[in-house]
Amino acid sequence: MPLIETKNITKIYRAGDIDVQALCGISLQIEKGEFVAVMGPSGSGKSTFMNILGCLDKPSDGTYLLDGIDVSELERDERAGIRNKKIGFVFQGFNLLPRTSALENVELPLLYNGLTAHERRDRAMSALQSVGLEGREGHHPNQLSGGQQQRVAIARALVNDSPLILADEPTGNLDSKTSAEIMRLFVKLNSESRMTVIFVTHESDIAAYSRRVIKFLDGCIVSDEKKEK
Repeated sequence: MPLIETKNITKIYRAGDIDVQALCGISLQIEKGEFVAVMGPSGSGKSTFMNILGCLDKPSDGTYLLDGIDVSELERDERAGIRNKKIGFVFQGFNLLPRTSALENVELPLLYNGLTAHERRDRAMSALQSVGLEGREGHHPNQLSGGQQQRVAIARALVNDSPLILADEPTGNLDSKTSAEIMRLFVKLNSESRMTVIFVTHESDIAAYSRRVIKFLDGCIVSDEKKEK
């Protein structure tokens, strides 16, 4: 069973008196453990598609199965529960709480899981270690480099053992050397834990780290290429 299966997903936004079709019948499967880049120009539909995959939005029509669960028709609270259990998010702007330590930032997704404070701390420390930030757990974001902040964000995405990581331009605010370090980290995490990673990028050199590249244009998939292993 694929981790992700979309069947004829469409998304229509109302802009005044005009209907704008952001997605036009997207059907695809993504297996567990895949490492996928999503590309396309602004307005191509890739962000709308990622929002639907992340249960941040609902399709206008069509079906979305996540790990066998039909999430297409779930209400907001139900989608929030799925997000917390199944999906880790990594953002271009890191989205860390500025007055909170790295450890406490990573603990945030665990606050609603019924774990004790000790269990939360142990899991957050383990996640920080997995991204190479031993000894930085007490640092606040302004005491960390951009690359270190993104590693904290990745650790936060990992801490719930979510089967799916969605990353939106994860290297967009980083220099080329740090971008390469972050992408190598994603490759390592994907190969070691078999977590599924889907990331948006505008840059072909960043997409080259993936094993599959899906390109959007005008709300449609125009190419879907898998690399030979």
